[in-house]
Amino acid sequence: QSGARINISEGNCPERIVTITGPTDAIFKAFAMIAYKFEEDITNSMSNSTATSKPPVTLRLVVPASQCGSLIGKGGSKIKEIRESTGAQVQVAGDMLPNSTERAVTISGTPDAIIQCVKQICVVMLESPPKGATIPYRPKPASTPVIFAGGQAYTIQGQYAIPHPDQLTKLHQLAMQQTPFTPLGQTTPAFPGTLGGVAGKQRSSVASPLPALTLFPCICPGLDASPPASTHELTIPNDLIGCIIGRQGTKINEIRQMSGAQIKIANATEGSSERQITITGTPANISLAQYLINAR
Repeated sequence: QSGARINISEGNCPERIVTITGPTDAIFKAFAMIAYKFEEDITNSMSNSTATSKPPVTLRLVVPASQCGSLIGKGGSKIKEIRESTGAQVQVAGDMLPNSTERAVTISGTPDAIIQCVKQICVVMLESPPKGATIPYRPKPASTPVIFAGGQAYTIQGQYAIPHPDQLTKLHQLAMQQTPFTPLGQTTPAFPGTLGGVAGKQRSSVASPLPALTLFPCICPGLDASPPASTHELTIPNDLIGCIIGRQGTKINEIRQMSGAQIKIANATEGSSERQITITGTPANISLAQYLINAR
């Protein structure tokens, strides 16, 4: 009905990305239909709920980080103007989405406010095209962390540890009989009753105190470990190293965070016009780090 091309990413992830392409008018029509559909869902869900106030419709846009500056404007002037003229709430995330050069822009309000807001964002994006290469955000399939405690397997659901089906507990008991036992994947030390380091920076408290928690990043029938780490070396001319390191190391830290690789830059040696960079990680980490360094 809108005349726009609409693509929806695969469904095995907790998030899916809807990409809308076409002339500006078609995009607005599609966004209008989506916003009204969301409002309809909110209205329907409220009929079975005791809540009295209706929550706003919320959309999360994925925008190349290089265009976010134009969207915010000098001293926040543009984003303030968009908020005031449309009545929508607009928030631009400070950090980039995992393994990408894109940021989330969250819009909430009435469907009409959202449509006006998307119009203004599209105008800004047309006026300020993205600079350099954009690495698109790709949601990762959900891998629920598993905790083993006292011979029982638990999965984390929201804020609670739920006992996990028997087969995982049996797997764990089998694994414990193999001595010495080294947990596969990364283990996260945590205080009894608190699970640290799940899903990035979030901390979830667990319903009951659990002794000596071991965190497994994946539920894996075959108990697969992650790909082995390898090392790759690059040589960079001295006069380019500054743009890779960035002011007070900001750029290199960003590359480390986005790629998940360890990156070491050797000190300058006298008489040499080049610096050695050593990248360590999985092949995927290394190739992403290389790409980001070359992009800089």
